[in-house]
Amino acid sequence: MHSSHLLLEEPIRMSSILEPSKPSFFPAMTKLVGTLGPKSRSVEIISGCLKAGMSVARFDFSWGDTEFHQETLENLKIAIKSTKKLCAVMLDTVGPELQVVNKTDHPIALEADSLLVLTPDQDKEATSNLLPINFSGLSKAVKPGDTIFIGQYLFTGNETTSVWLEVTEVKGEDVVCLIKNSATLAGSLYTLHVSQIRIDLPTLTDTDKEVISTWGVRNNIDILSLSYPRHREDIRHAREYLSKLGDLSQTQIFAKIENIEGLTHFDEILQEADGIIISRGNLGIDLPPEKVFLFQKAAVYKCNMAGKPVVITRVVDSMTDNLRPTRAEATDVANAVLDGSDAILLGAETLRGLYPVETISTVSKICAEAEKVYNQDLYFKKAVKYVGEPMTHLESIASSAVRAAIKVKASVIICFTSSGRAARLIAKYRPTMPVLSVVIPLLKTNQLRWTFSGAFEARQSLIVRGLFPMLADPRHQGQLDPEMVLESSSCHMMAWGCLLQHYMVNHFPFVLHWPSTRLSLPVRQMSQS
Repeated sequence: MHSSHLLLEEPIRMSSILEPSKPSFFPAMTKLVGTLGPKSRSVEIISGCLKAGMSVARFDFSWGDTEFHQETLENLKIAIKSTKKLCAVMLDTVGPELQVVNKTDHPIALEADSLLVLTPDQDKEATSNLLPINFSGLSKAVKPGDTIFIGQYLFTGNETTSVWLEVTEVKGEDVVCLIKNSATLAGSLYTLHVSQIRIDLPTLTDTDKEVISTWGVRNNIDILSLSYPRHREDIRHAREYLSKLGDLSQTQIFAKIENIEGLTHFDEILQEADGIIISRGNLGIDLPPEKVFLFQKAAVYKCNMAGKPVVITRVVDSMTDNLRPTRAEATDVANAVLDGSDAILLGAETLRGLYPVETISTVSKICAEAEKVYNQDLYFKKAVKYVGEPMTHLESIASSAVRAAIKVKASVIICFTSSGRAARLIAKYRPTMPVLSVVIPLLKTNQLRWTFSGAFEARQSLIVRGLFPMLADPRHQGQLDPEMVLESSSCHMMAWGCLLQHYMVNHFPFVLHWPSTRLSLPVRQMSQS
């Protein structure tokens, strides 16, 4: 019996699996978030990542200073211009993250069954028997028997490069631990995670606020990835802080669920956040391995029904050092797509991995294959049933547009929007064809200067599954010619690779207009010339 979210022919021709994939009219609907770092910060590499499918660039401030990240961002801007590929910018906060301080950067060899002291005295040198950490309250938070994990950036989980510790004794501010496995800590950053223990640090730290108010404001970040949120107040606090920073009031907040507290208060966090990132690296430490998939599936379903983007992390760790993923990893990526994930986040694989471009290309191909067998019909029925009746006006329009587009076998849905909300609602119903979100800029003023809105809304669409943004010409505001926009949209889709050039517009079966929200949903059917 086939899984309910798979749509496969009966019987399956096994020989077809060996056939090369046929070129599709559009790239993978699932979006890819790439973390830019030492191995992926040159214009050449970033350009390759954009061409391979990266639509959101993540800047993780757990390491590196603002100058380093600014240089990388300037290279990203050059790459965007040369490739003509839109890319959103995501700032990932550090949050209450505990780190080992190793000023020498020398590898540290740890031997199983020996003792290791964790101390808040950062003036001491890191050795095989003593590791300075950046938190003075660890001794008050843990007790004998607690589990501590130390590993490289983003937790590889490799037992030769990460170590499990068991707390044996607390001496003043020092914590004495028993090393459970031999390992060598290599690299400039080691992260420390205490399983199921609350660390008494604010979710949005003073360091995070400084980075946001300087680097974030300077670069008009599109998305803020809030690390370690524990409850809804963390999201509200972050949003209140952003609202005081000019244009950053438009920045979306994605809650990165990383621990038991965030999991426990997931429903209230989902209500407040604009999107969710399921950080499986840290969750895999707080949760037993056999429980991680349960939370992933439940959380993705809730995000889907709420119409909020959900991002999955830690999918192809082995590609940090290898050109190909393991079979289990390839299957994991496909299952994330079949579960309903909007995007896949690549961390160490692109930040310090040897093959950042190849990794993005490989994951994109896996996503595209999974999308071909995604049971959209079943998902659509579940989504409509979940919304219930009576529907809101906008929900009714969005779901009806998707239903009609599928019935006439349209090749693309084109949505005119100013806030992006209508386009996101359409994408919520997971149509089988891409949704082109034509964002209509609106002229606004703060009584000191005039500005156009729309750039934020367009770039923020780049993390939503199946949604492809396009910013309309602001000079035509108020006198928008639908035919002109349709023609421009078609050219845009062909340039982006969503439509092949030898396909031409035959006719468009219907056009839906809703003047009260400036919503227009032309759906075009394509036929081969």
